[in-house]
Amino acid sequence: MSNGLLKHALQALRPGRRSPQTRRSRSSYRVSQWFKWLSPGLSVKRWLVISAGGVVLFGLGLAVWSRQTPVYRLGQFLSDLLETVTRLIPNYLSGPLVMGLGLLLIFWGQTRSLGAITEVLMPEGDEELIDRLMTHRRLHRGPKVVVLGGGTGLSTLLRGLKAYSANITAIVTVADDGGSSGRLRREIGVLPPGDIRNCLAALADEEKLLTELFQYRFRAGDGLTGHSFGNLFLTAMSEVTGDLEQAIAASSKVLAVRGQVLPATLTDVCLWAELEDGRYVEGESNITQAQGTILKIGCIPANPPALPRALAAIAEADYIILGPGSLYTSVIPNLLVPEIVEAIAQQQVPRVYICNVMTQLGETDDYTVSDHIRAIDQAVGDRRLFDAVLVQKKSPSAQSLIRYAQEDSYPVPFDRDAVMRLGRRVILANVMHEDPETGLVRHDSDRLARILLRWYSRIQGLPGGERGRTKDEG
Repeated sequence: MSNGLLKHALQALRPGRRSPQTRRSRSSYRVSQWFKWLSPGLSVKRWLVISAGGVVLFGLGLAVWSRQTPVYRLGQFLSDLLETVTRLIPNYLSGPLVMGLGLLLIFWGQTRSLGAITEVLMPEGDEELIDRLMTHRRLHRGPKVVVLGGGTGLSTLLRGLKAYSANITAIVTVADDGGSSGRLRREIGVLPPGDIRNCLAALADEEKLLTELFQYRFRAGDGLTGHSFGNLFLTAMSEVTGDLEQAIAASSKVLAVRGQVLPATLTDVCLWAELEDGRYVEGESNITQAQGTILKIGCIPANPPALPRALAAIAEADYIILGPGSLYTSVIPNLLVPEIVEAIAQQQVPRVYICNVMTQLGETDDYTVSDHIRAIDQAVGDRRLFDAVLVQKKSPSAQSLIRYAQEDSYPVPFDRDAVMRLGRRVILANVMHEDPETGLVRHDSDRLARILLRWYSRIQGLPGGERGRTKDEG
């Protein structure tokens, strides 16, 4: 039971035992909540004044229409009333008394009306309406952030970013061909929904419940075993709405998603890779399983068209983020869409790449930070697509290092000089979360988002010459 629920339950059981301090604290809280409605930028005060003015004008017009003399009669009535009141009660008492009565009625009426609105709009009662309005205002004033990637890395980042801005666009790869997504792709012919499912769950308001629901995998049933509910949900929505783009838009409304999730392309693409030993491998899952050094990566068909809404989001972006995620099977596949690369290259906004904490067997064995950067540069025709790279500062614990060494995975070495020669600004920060029980290493959602937004705010005020330096975020 939550602390809030426990508090309400105790108050309900002992209504007569509230201490004076509790009553005063509650009254102070209600007054402070009411005064929040006077905060600038909520667009509430002006409409209340306009509504009051409308009531006065309506009454005045009605009186004129009925051939009354409203101004004269009202003035005469007020004059007689005030004369009577001041005759009975001195003006130094009656004036403040009437003023206080008016303020009391205003406060009582506003409190009751806002309480009725809150009860209808927020029946769960776990948050004040004014707090939600202020949060809504803050989030919708946040920067327009475009994030490109796939896999669990992208959803991890989105989970943190949604606390800072509602203007988020996640552009997701559709090259996945393994697991439940791969089966649906082969059997039904839909674009793989797995990465999109993860991003929708991460951006949803009720994230924890939706994540559990969307990640739920059926353990029985003819043809259902192994499928996740989220994949089946998006597949069904695609059939109902006509395509994956419309399915995502409809699902976003149902799930109250903060931001938008877009596929990089609606073309059914298949990844291919040329390995150092001469092998040619097709299929995202096969590339990783081949466990060879990747020399070149591409897709079939080549140069797929970008989703127009994805291009529009990039064109309007204030901030562009690449990664985190598997380098060759989550990050680079988005950059195999030439129109997306061109749209990013034309933007003069902060652009950052989040480097992975650990190497990945079959993709980035023995890769340094500069190797990750060179792989991206090569995939986009040796263009400098991002200005900065975020690098984990501290190494994982010995327990985690031993665990990952058994899988031939190691921390990505930070070769500072090589990165600086590539002309990238470096953000050194501790953005890692390490599970103390399993030793699993992941990016920390909140810390990662906070560092990225802090760097964005700082970089906005820096002269151009300062943008090539290393920044230690601690």
